[in-house]
Amino acid sequence: MRPLDDIAEEYAFLDADDRYRLLIELGRELDPMPAALKTEATLVRGCAAQVWAYPTGDADRLHFLADSNAAITKGIVALVIAAVQDRPAAQVAAMDVAAALAPFDLANQLSSNRTQGVPNMIALVRDHAARIAAAARAT
Repeated sequence: MRPLDDIAEEYAFLDADDRYRLLIELGRELDPMPAALKTEATLVRGCAAQVWAYPTGDADRLHFLADSNAAITKGIVALVIAAVQDRPAAQVAAMDVAAALAPFDLANQLSSNRTQGVPNMIALVRDHAARIAAAARAT
């Protein structure tokens, strides 16, 4: 997955149609998520489309598998994942992911249906990171 800063730089130069294409492309670049992991337990609540997220990795390097049944939504999920992928859990737990996504101005670029689940996705990622970081400190 490309670094979020690189994606933001490209995104800034694109018109609306090309931004949609970029989001679709980013969604295709996500690591494949096995169907067996797409369960009720990994479903992100509050999204108009179905979105699943499954955390892997450890305190030193969190990694997420994610998917959606809608191409644009999957691209938005890819942006969230790009912000946190392979970072230390403590860093992700303390991170302002919404601020990291601010250059994309998603609320004004996309319909509210497509972005309504973003806060829930961010909360899921940060909550998982916080649990992993706390467990690592306790050992």
